[in-house]
Amino acid sequence: MIVREVLSWVRSLTFAILAALALGIFVFQPYKVNGQSMSPSLHDQQRVFVSKLSHTFSYLPDYGDIVVIDSRVLRERSLMDDIAGHPLVQWVMGNRDEHDLYIKRVIGKPGDVLEFKNHQVYRNGVALDEPYIKEKMEYVSDEVWTVPEDHVFVLGDNRNNSTDSRDIGFVPLDHVLGTMIENPFN
Repeated sequence: MIVREVLSWVRSLTFAILAALALGIFVFQPYKVNGQSMSPSLHDQQRVFVSKLSHTFSYLPDYGDIVVIDSRVLRERSLMDDIAGHPLVQWVMGNRDEHDLYIKRVIGKPGDVLEFKNHQVYRNGVALDEPYIKEKMEYVSDEVWTVPEDHVFVLGDNRNNSTDSRDIGFVPLDHVLGTMIENPFN
């Protein structure tokens, strides 16, 4: 009788853990903002919720979406990366290193031509209206960036204090881990 009860509890706990893993890997997951690169939109140590559906089903985020990316863009990603990145797995393994994950805003999609001139971002020859940025961007460049297929170009809202596509290059679509959703608890 006791063995049957224990097995019932073990089965229930196993199911709950597997369900939590599946939800976090494929549906949604909380993340913590690390740094000031998205100021004033997001703040250091702020918790956000991210829909993983864009990553699960490999669809492009929209312009202006705030996304979590794996900044190791020259490295292939696999399902094991997604599993290892789950907070429950990191807690069990004692690994909370999220320094490779960046939260940024999507500025360019495949085929877009981006330029940085007059302290503004130009997409396909048109200056972007960006009321969300912290201050006038100091960065200018003669380089013209054409976003390749299956990639996006991302920038932080704090353009003068952000490591983003200007530094790491174009972000492969499979490195876009999710899109921020409004936090119902804020």
